[in-house]
Amino acid sequence: MEHYRSLDDVYLQDSWLTIGVFDGVHRGHQEILANLTAGAHQKEAPAVVLTFWPHPAVVLGKRYDLKTLTTPEERADLLGALGVDVVITQTFTPEFARLSAWDFMRRVSRRLGLRSLWIGYDFALGHNREGDLERLTEIGEDLGYSVQAIGPVKNGEDVISSSLIRKRISLGQVAHAAENLGRFYALSGPVVHGDGRGRRINIPTANIDYPKDKVIPVNGVYACWAWIGEEKHPAAVNIGINPTFTPDKETSNVEAHILDFDRELYGQELKLEFVEYLREELRFNSVEALLEQIHADIAQTRKILK
Repeated sequence: MEHYRSLDDVYLQDSWLTIGVFDGVHRGHQEILANLTAGAHQKEAPAVVLTFWPHPAVVLGKRYDLKTLTTPEERADLLGALGVDVVITQTFTPEFARLSAWDFMRRVSRRLGLRSLWIGYDFALGHNREGDLERLTEIGEDLGYSVQAIGPVKNGEDVISSSLIRKRISLGQVAHAAENLGRFYALSGPVVHGDGRGRRINIPTANIDYPKDKVIPVNGVYACWAWIGEEKHPAAVNIGINPTFTPDKETSNVEAHILDFDRELYGQELKLEFVEYLREELRFNSVEALLEQIHADIAQTRKILK
């Protein structure tokens, strides 16, 4: 998979393309991508995804507090694993947003030699979202590409969407989010030094410096899988301010107690996959009460990940 940071850096021929933010690369996105990659590869054509960063809703002032499910690098890796040949992460600007659907698609067609465009059922692009399915089909007749639209994918009564998954994760509903994503939600980052309190009470934790523009599950305790390179370990993870010791802390820590593990990890990359929410973060009256609860959390984690 090749990852470009601008449409202007790419020149292709006879490409099959889908366009969108694709935050999370969830099951709805995967339905589009499965059709795109299968058709493109049957024709020996490149399967291409054109996506955007920062999120258009932030650039356009519609959301100031938006946290994403994936970083551009994570998103590109997920797309590549699903068979996409080329990912273009286009910088989204107000000037870019003012392009008409015609001007945008002419630019895309020239750079990619576009032959087939695959979109979601509610997709639209261009100034004032004028480029809906009908308009993109009209433009395609002039520029020489066809358009295929994929309907919604549901989980029960819910239409799967990035915004729904963000909400689920922010409420701690990580198991439900995993159903919609088609995988566990993950946070990754280097292991950094904490205050060392966990080791002093014989419950050592690895603190990760997680991306601050990603959605973080609500404060609480979770059963997780911890990945260190190709190694997979069960872990009880606390997200929060540790109110027993630092009740005035404002920024949440992400601390993983990796079960049956005793190696130094400082500076190494650690990925946490959130499997299940265990409980809310609590303030305890004593270290003894805290330890009793931590051991109960560890036992519950073992049972869930058995």
